[in-house]
Amino acid sequence: MPHPSAHSNLRAQRVRGSAQCGAGGDAPETPCALVVFCDHLTRSQKDSAPATERLSTGHGQGPQYVCCERRAFPRSEENETGKTNTPSPAPPLTPLSVSALAGQKVYQDLFNLTDESEMGHIELSRSADLIVVAPASADLMAKMTTGLANDLASTLLLATDTPVLIAPAMNVRMWDHPATQRNIATLRADGIRFVGPNEGDMACGEYGPGRMAEPMQILAAIEQQFLEMDGARPLNGKRLLVTSGPTHEPIDPVRYIANRSSGAQGTAIAQALVSAGAEVEFVTGPAAVAPPIGAKVTKVQTAKEMLEAVEAALPCDVAIFAAAVADWRVASENGSKIKKEKGTLPVLEFAENPDILSTVAHLGAERPALVIGFAAETDNVLENARAKLDRKGCDWIIANDVSPETGIMGGSENAIHLIRKEGVESWDRMNKSEVAAHLVEKIAAALSEG
Repeated sequence: MPHPSAHSNLRAQRVRGSAQCGAGGDAPETPCALVVFCDHLTRSQKDSAPATERLSTGHGQGPQYVCCERRAFPRSEENETGKTNTPSPAPPLTPLSVSALAGQKVYQDLFNLTDESEMGHIELSRSADLIVVAPASADLMAKMTTGLANDLASTLLLATDTPVLIAPAMNVRMWDHPATQRNIATLRADGIRFVGPNEGDMACGEYGPGRMAEPMQILAAIEQQFLEMDGARPLNGKRLLVTSGPTHEPIDPVRYIANRSSGAQGTAIAQALVSAGAEVEFVTGPAAVAPPIGAKVTKVQTAKEMLEAVEAALPCDVAIFAAAVADWRVASENGSKIKKEKGTLPVLEFAENPDILSTVAHLGAERPALVIGFAAETDNVLENARAKLDRKGCDWIIANDVSPETGIMGGSENAIHLIRKEGVESWDRMNKSEVAAHLVEKIAAALSEG
């Protein structure tokens, strides 16, 4: 019997498609991914990707966010997911539930003789292109730094010769601790890539950096790594600017003028551009979604601040203005909270905000080769969008109907019309990430045509 400390307490699960992952002999190569969590080990297969093995691994608390988020490894993309759990006093996912999600067997112990005979842990560590640690706890990061290998996750990481991407998740004080920061520096120097962490509320009630990156952010980082491996990066060497989200125009210290934009479409576009190899300057208002991974992010509040950030980001090859910038602001912001007084109403005088799209479209030498604006309309969508194309001086307009019944503004889907001087191209309603991917294809084609 192996020593108790040699057990990983990990429940591992392999996923096979038309051929076994890591199978030898005459079995055809099929893409395969393995995610190892300290509570969950995920192995995912994506038949539509190039025929290479892909390994991902994760560790730490809260991994149910990746395991149960079908969006992270969607079946619609022909992914199959397998997992490994570590039992905890009250495990969020049991081996049965993990197996049901993935539709495959769960493996549990590092030195399980049956599992080792089927797929040894050394073979697991070599049978993919990428290891993704999601979530990566402070404990596992320390193990990675010092080369400890006393459970399945740390053993796989020490035995692998493939690239590693980690998604840290821990308390803000743990993240800020000098020991963790030393470990981060060492891991970066070793070539480990990071996705996140995000800032936000912690389960412990504190706020700050340490929240695990959202599942879609992790997926985007994985896809970006795969694209780099595959060489499918049509925007390599190109510099693109994207604005996104709403702006907040202050009335007084506690009130402001805003709109319902979530920033989801602009963020999806920026993420797709990064995946296509572009250097992306991302200027965002107070959005409801996390910023894209791999872009240079500048956060602003007002239209004036956004214009300043855009001008600082120039020159660029393409500028995409997806932000829902407020048309007006209060001419004179009140320095104190406007008090409610019986029988009287406050009088607000408005001033017009700078027109960022028009400003950039009418630049001289610094004008981007391609300037793309957005038109969010509720009436006469095509007519108003065409007029905006002429009035603003941009090259393309992405128009959509944001009437309340469409559910588009603030929602996960979009239905757009791509308007150019030569005509209109209407796209079916689809997920905003799909819209972004189609738009990036159009941009790459336009730039290649000169």
